[in-house]
Amino acid sequence: QVQLVESGGGLVQTGGSLRLSCAASGLTFSSYAMAWFRQAPGKEREFVAAVSGSGYSTGYGDSVKGRFIIPRDNAKNAVFLQMNSLQPEDTSTYYCAAAPMAMGWSRIPTAYEYWGQGTQVTVSS
Repeated sequence: QVQLVESGGGLVQTGGSLRLSCAASGLTFSSYAMAWFRQAPGKEREFVAAVSGSGYSTGYGDSVKGRFIIPRDNAKNAVFLQMNSLQPEDTSTYYCAAAPMAMGWSRIPTAYEYWGQGTQVTVSS
């Protein structure tokens, strides 16, 4: 049974930083592209960042490029989202997702087979 468990969300002031973690189990972790998406109430799910199974290829949504980083640790079956220079518009529920891809990653939510339960990030102004 595949499980993705996010942690690290919380309340932070504008300009602050947070590091989200996603612990994966029940899958061959290095064979999966991993991604973070976010969804605020009343809005569509938004692509945040993704990393290939090897960790060598990454991609970012335009709104977070230059501020967020998505490292992964295949030895620990974990992926992270380092969020810097946080802004109120980053307030959302953040979801970890896994896609069975030998190479590359995707911006499209339907490419991802497994999802975590989400963790709330709130940025106060």
